[in-house]
Formats: sequence, C-alpha cells, structure tokens
Amino acid sequence: MQRGHETDLLQMISDYMENGFLENIIDMFRHDASLYLLVGKLIQDTRVRVRLGVTALMEELKEKDRGHVILAQENLLPLLYHPDAVVRGDAANLVGLVGDSTSLPRLKELTEDENGNVRIIAREAVQALESDPAQ
Repeated sequence: MQRGHETDLLQMISDYMENGFLENIIDMFRHDASLYLLVGKLIQDTRVRVRLGVTALMEELKEKDRGHVILAQENLLPLLYHPDAVVRGDAANLVGLVGDSTSLPRLKELTEDENGNVRIIAREAVQALESDPAQ
C-alpha cells in the first residue's frame, strides 16, 4: 500500500467510522484483506467514536471474516508497548479478540501494567484467548 493511498484510506475509514457507517467498512475489509493492516493506526485515532467503531468492526469481522482478522495482529502487538495507556488497553482488547495464542505471553505481561484499566483489559483478553476453542 503506497503511503499517500494509505493516508487517504485511513482518513476515509476513520471518517466513515465516526459517522457510523460500520456496514460499509465491514464490506470494504471483506473485499480487501490488506485493510487489516490499518487497524493498528485506526485504534490510535483521537476520536472516541472511531476507536469504539474499530472494536465493533473487529467483533463483526471475527464472525464474518474469521480467516483474515488475524492480519490485524501484526500492527496491534507493538501497540501493547505504547506509552498511552488508552492505546495499550484498546490494543490489548483487540489482540484478545482477534489474536491467537502466540500473543498470550505479552498479554500476560500487561496484567501487571502500571495502569489499572490496562491490567483489567489484559486479564479479560487473556481469558478470552484461553477460553477460545479455536485456539
């Protein structure tokens, strides 16, 4: 994905997300799996509606496009080390949602995070991954 094209896509998807056009975005992701690589950037958006929309998007896609959601993990894992606790927590939530058992060690580290909310989210993500029969 070219840099300018990626920036334009990010802007369009985040604006759609903010305006509640989730179904349109789901269709876009189902038709172009390379968009999963943008999830890490989308979850860092400063707009709450966008971050909530990304979570809703990934929950829907886990059901409708299970074979591709794992593609988002590559760009989410580095965010588990992000200096902003909100980003760490959101990333942990998504890694737990779409990840696989290879992410468990880092999620378990986050259960000792300095931020209480991150610790709670990390514990929930670990439980979700450990109880997922697909793992």
